[in-house]
Amino acid sequence: MNRDNYIEIFTAAFNKLFIESSYHSPNWFWAFSIIPVIIAYYILKNSNDQVDVKFSSSEGFQEDRLFKYLQHIPFVLVNLAVIAFVIALARPQDAKSWEQTKTQGIDMVLSMDISTSMNAPDFKPDRLEASKKIATNFILDRPNDRFGLVVFAGESFTQCPLTIDHDRIIELFKDIRTGILEDGTAIGSGLATAVQRLKDSDAKSKVIILLTDGENNAGSISPKTAAELASTFDIKVYTIGIGKSVYTIDRKTFFGTQQQQVKSNIDHEALNNIAKVTGGKYYRAESAETLKNIYEEIDRLEKTELASLKFYKKTDLHLPYLLIGIGFLLISKALGLTIFKTIG
Repeated sequence: MNRDNYIEIFTAAFNKLFIESSYHSPNWFWAFSIIPVIIAYYILKNSNDQVDVKFSSSEGFQEDRLFKYLQHIPFVLVNLAVIAFVIALARPQDAKSWEQTKTQGIDMVLSMDISTSMNAPDFKPDRLEASKKIATNFILDRPNDRFGLVVFAGESFTQCPLTIDHDRIIELFKDIRTGILEDGTAIGSGLATAVQRLKDSDAKSKVIILLTDGENNAGSISPKTAAELASTFDIKVYTIGIGKSVYTIDRKTFFGTQQQQVKSNIDHEALNNIAKVTGGKYYRAESAETLKNIYEEIDRLEKTELASLKFYKKTDLHLPYLLIGIGFLLISKALGLTIFKTIG
């Protein structure tokens, strides 16, 4: 084996150990600093020592320079064992290994009613704030999904296009309030705008969650037309009618503040038809707990394997180095007790 072969072998080993591998606990490499100390101690200890080798006859060997070099083999093996143990403690990991894992991932748009009736106090603190909080938790529980946000009242508006940046969409949720759009309830427009956000998506599953507390009384698009549009693009729509059937509000009158009962005007038929046409489901939420349960059910229903994503899975390689270190120690001890055993 020539010099080039040795260089090639060394280079391959170096690349495998220090370039193609990563380490879980690289701080252990500081332990390599103990090796020069061990070497210095060994040299100092043996500089004045007379080494006697036990053989049947030592004649002819005492001046053999080759043997004088070979007698240091046990010490060299001990140092190699220390190196192997330090590498094992640093826990080398194969940085090239990876596995393909099926993951959950769906494109969803939340279309939310922000008409003034969403200020009703039958939810605490009101319908809109309770809806925002529960929807936010829903988003946080689905880290692999892309979300978009549409709001509507008398008109509709895209608050946030589809994004995987969940922190961004949650920040935008905080800015939602009643009064930022002309009042009214344009369910058809709110649904159509959400469809516009999803129609070009290449996701295998596209979902709209539409939440409202009223009936369609504004906008130029009917709920039926918007539902048929969603169906054309294979978009499933879950509709939620929020609010108690009858709730109490405080009204200021000439005689002071008085409580007054108000009836919700949710168009159950229209919401149910939207869900039916698109293959979704209509839900009725009369309390925050019910609304939370609805989102949890949608979460369970919409668990589709969207794509095969690559995740790096590092394989721990410390065991071979540990075994190599133990092997070096055993060989060193065996040589010290046999061939290189000294006489005190």
